[in-house]
Amino acid sequence: MNRTAELGELIDTFSDPDDYMTAILEVFTESDYIPEAGNYYTFVYLAKTPKIIYDQHPLIACTSIQSWGFTGLNFHLSMPRRYTWQEVIGKVHRVYNEEIEYMKSIPYQKTILNS
Repeated sequence: MNRTAELGELIDTFSDPDDYMTAILEVFTESDYIPEAGNYYTFVYLAKTPKIIYDQHPLIACTSIQSWGFTGLNFHLSMPRRYTWQEVIGKVHRVYNEEIEYMKSIPYQKTILNS
């Protein structure tokens, strides 16, 4: 069974973004501490900048690696974002080219106003 089929069976009755993300992290176990530009990833993120709206469960196309972190196009927010190393919780989980459209269809975005 491929990863999207396995995930589909797990999330069939879900409606909570945290439940979706927990299942995604269980299935998408291939992970790295440092992403590679040109690849897709999902991860848990806790922003440090006050008074910004951010996605705690980003799905991104990594565009560059920097000393402070990395940049990526966040598909949930439809915009480029910066992600600092310290605010990535755990690892970044790899999403393959053939999986990205399916992952974009899962409503696991968790938009938060950082206080």
